[in-house]
Amino acid sequence: MTGTALSRWTMSYFAAAVVFLVGAQVLMVAGFGFPATAAEAPETLVVVHMVTIGWLSLLLCGALFQFVPVLIAQPLRGEWLVLPALVCLLAGLASLLAGFLQLAGMLDTDIPLLALAGVLLPTGFLMVVVVLAATLWRPTLPLPAQFVAIGLVCVLVTAILGGFFALLLSGFLPAPAGIDVRTEALPVHIAIGLGGWLSFTAVGVSYRLLPMFMLSPDRERASSRVALWSGAAALLVVALTAPVAALLEQAGFSSAANPAIVLAVVFAVGCLGFYCLDLVFFYRQRKRRTIELNSRSAQGAFLALLLSAALLVGLLAAGRLGQHIGALIYLVAFGWLTGLGLSQLYKIVPFLTWLECYGPVMGKKPTPRVQDLVVERRDRIWFGLYFLGVLTGTAALLADAPDLFRVASTATLLATLAIVAELILARRLDNVPSGKRLPDGASRPRLFLPTLHG
Repeated sequence: MTGTALSRWTMSYFAAAVVFLVGAQVLMVAGFGFPATAAEAPETLVVVHMVTIGWLSLLLCGALFQFVPVLIAQPLRGEWLVLPALVCLLAGLASLLAGFLQLAGMLDTDIPLLALAGVLLPTGFLMVVVVLAATLWRPTLPLPAQFVAIGLVCVLVTAILGGFFALLLSGFLPAPAGIDVRTEALPVHIAIGLGGWLSFTAVGVSYRLLPMFMLSPDRERASSRVALWSGAAALLVVALTAPVAALLEQAGFSSAANPAIVLAVVFAVGCLGFYCLDLVFFYRQRKRRTIELNSRSAQGAFLALLLSAALLVGLLAAGRLGQHIGALIYLVAFGWLTGLGLSQLYKIVPFLTWLECYGPVMGKKPTPRVQDLVVERRDRIWFGLYFLGVLTGTAALLADAPDLFRVASTATLLATLAIVAELILARRLDNVPSGKRLPDGASRPRLFLPTLHG
């Protein structure tokens, strides 16, 4: 990636994302939302969307603006839309969260907040997709970019459904006749959002980041292509199951959707299996013999992904998915997605900071290594504490132990705060010895705003 143009607003996306992650964790420690309240309660929806939109989606958008050009060796197109997209997403999310508080009776206003969110959020995501799709548009794409392209379709579906729900709750749209939105459309919104936009895209990005950071072979493998098409098939089945089931139910075949659910799970497990084969290949064939902390801590996220798949299959087999869906979503969101996000931020932030600060003088002046911007020996304990907290929290939700869940959430919050503090130290170059910190021609980068010159 050396020599690649830096995305001007990526750090701003990252900073906003981290704020929402910490805010959501603080609310969980305080007992706000599930499991203290029902999973469908407005308070729970506040926390859920702070995590899925505020943290995970902003994180992924910021990362894609930087790495999609790397995937296809082309500059980012339509970059002028990146900042308006961020403004729309932040304004839309603020409206959405305030609208949920309005539904909970905690906010008294006549402003149609949910309706406003139902317009702003899809608009923001549409601008993100326009920029990334325009950059990706070409006859053939490398495999990681194909994952991202499918993820972009999924975010559009998720955003459109989310906007529909917001307008429906606000009363601006009438309830559709003959359709139970909660049982037919909401599962698609959740599955396509978590499984398609967030997970499938994260898998695609990992196909590029892991080989790049571990110096592993990054050629396309047959197993990678099978993972792509298996995952795409699972998402397609999920997207079609609800509408097809509704039509069949009207025709008198109320149980006809069950085979489709099983088929989607089979495709998803197949995708996961081949993805795991590729992960093993990356780790075993790496040229960098010492595994850095970002790649080592990512193993915790991959383990959480495997545990999530096992939990899903087990709950489906036992007929208890509805009872424990909260525990499954928590493990996916915090174990797999957040675990991967934090582990890769631990490398991406120092890496981009190094490029921004030392790239202009590379080869002209002595510069520190990227690893010198962080202190791995000090930081590994925080990743261990984080994943331990997530596993304990998942067990607490399965055991219906809300007090234990709050204790576990406290552990994950403390670990997250420590990791974020380390990212700030890296951004400020505080871990670099003063004699090497700023050679002539290098300048300290701004914390999260771009340097508006050049």
